[in-house]
Amino acid sequence: MLSSLDDSAARSRAASAAPFGAASASLAFSDVEPGEDQRWSTWPATQPSERGPQPRPGWLVTSAAAIDTELGVVKTGKEADLWLIERAVPGAPADVPGNAVLLAAKRYRGAENRLFHRSAVYTEGRGTRRSRDVRAVQRSSSYGREVARVEWAYAEFAALSRLTELGAAVPYPVQVSETEVLMEFIGDGRVAAPRLAQVRTTPEGLRDLFQQVAAFMRTLAHAGLAHGDLSPYNLLVDRDRVVAIDLPQVVDVVANPNGFDLLHRDCVNVCEWFTRQRLECDAEELFAELVGDVTR
Repeated sequence: MLSSLDDSAARSRAASAAPFGAASASLAFSDVEPGEDQRWSTWPATQPSERGPQPRPGWLVTSAAAIDTELGVVKTGKEADLWLIERAVPGAPADVPGNAVLLAAKRYRGAENRLFHRSAVYTEGRGTRRSRDVRAVQRSSSYGREVARVEWAYAEFAALSRLTELGAAVPYPVQVSETEVLMEFIGDGRVAAPRLAQVRTTPEGLRDLFQQVAAFMRTLAHAGLAHGDLSPYNLLVDRDRVVAIDLPQVVDVVANPNGFDLLHRDCVNVCEWFTRQRLECDAEELFAELVGDVTR
């Protein structure tokens, strides 16, 4: 369940750089140095618990010789911005898997930019934090806001990792470090996939999209989980495939006293949109089915 994920995330929250000897074992030295809007790949500096689950995809770039290049902001949000990153080994053939890849970097904003806030409705029933951290978050001090954004980054990474293991349609989580979550970029070339809310298709295509969304919700329900904030704005459609995003608030439906209410809201949000697109959808029927999956 998600509570165990929170405990694991908490244990790995403080990222530490790997010793130079460990990183240099796979380092292919070159005359190339990171330039403006670039950095050395942060993969070698992450701990195993801060990396995506096995088996890892073949496109993943793990070479310590790789460089991360910022290509611009994909999306801005209230609490985080999404950047497009190219991770590539300089001089290596880009068409060979493991040499170059586009990634999405979700960066939770700092205390200096805005008041970071997430409703406690999502966090009830999760692992217990240190009392000092809890008080700091409640007081909304600078330290508390820093704690909050780090916790949400690790919560999102934990949720992505768990859902990947369950076979749910989510971006593969590459790594997490402090307030940045690096994940698979969902899109065509450098263009992000459209949100479900932007898609217009045939009645048959709409029915297929709904079936994919319902299948995603069932996968979570079988594991006792709910997205908690599901809507056509955090579902992407990539070549007719639905992919769910924005997952830091995933809830354990049983452990969280608001769990079933949040699951019901997900059903209502989804069905209201499909109904407006003239596809018959009964939110109460979907909710009853998912409750049965949770309690089975």
